[in-house]
Amino acid sequence: MAILSIQSHVVYGYAGNTAAVFPLQRLGREAWAVNTVEFSNHTGYGAWRGKVLEVSLAEELVAGIEDRGVLGNCEAVLSGYMGDAGVGHAVIGAVQKVKAASPKAIYCCDPVMGDVGRGFYVHADIPVMFKNEVIPWADITTPNQFELEALTGLDTSTLVNVRKAIDRLHAAGPRVVLVTSYKEKGGVENHIEMLASDGNSIYRIRTPELPIGAGMAGSGDVTAALFLSRYLETGNVRDTLELTTGSIFGVMDITYKAKSRELLIIKAQMELVKPSNTFKAEKL
Repeated sequence: MAILSIQSHVVYGYAGNTAAVFPLQRLGREAWAVNTVEFSNHTGYGAWRGKVLEVSLAEELVAGIEDRGVLGNCEAVLSGYMGDAGVGHAVIGAVQKVKAASPKAIYCCDPVMGDVGRGFYVHADIPVMFKNEVIPWADITTPNQFELEALTGLDTSTLVNVRKAIDRLHAAGPRVVLVTSYKEKGGVENHIEMLASDGNSIYRIRTPELPIGAGMAGSGDVTAALFLSRYLETGNVRDTLELTTGSIFGVMDITYKAKSRELLIIKAQMELVKPSNTFKAEKL
């Protein structure tokens, strides 16, 4: 069974499909990558070469896979950064095709829009598109705290409000919500959290916050890929959260200790399979 991953792509470093495909493969998944952006490197460097690919190319590639008669072998669709609203429509079309051929397939949407301290870094039409068109199709969604607030219109600095925001996302469609890079007002200093909900229970997991710099490129892409793959494996939100957290912390820790500007996914590949760190989730 395969995962269709529709995301951006960089030649150097790790972001979008470059960050998501190898972790999926290392965990034993076939990964079909459709690239929406082809850049020399991620935009965090301030300069890059390449271009945003035509939306019609993504649609044509998915149609070509459909022509092969293999969409029935697809167990999930994963999407991340979208350059414009047209990509969102192409993703929805792909999800519809996959679910028609493989009714048990699920869609994991990482609603990439921005981050705390940085604000939005996507076109103005992207947040509305995610909220009104894409999220309702998702079975799993993986926003960071900033994106959760953008999607729900709620301040999430307290656990009371973050619960309300998660419930609001569930009501929009997704049955599983993962909130990454979460910080509660007055929470444990120098730590960062992730929250995961299956609609019945919310689980929180906490790790030390590594001083690796704001928004290490690709970390959210790896997290979404790991969470999707582990959820397909376990079907359990709590177990998935613990496995994902151990892996992403291990990758980030190795990257931090090497003082690398790029995620060291290859060097840290054993962390993807068998994390050396164990973190336990608590039920809220």
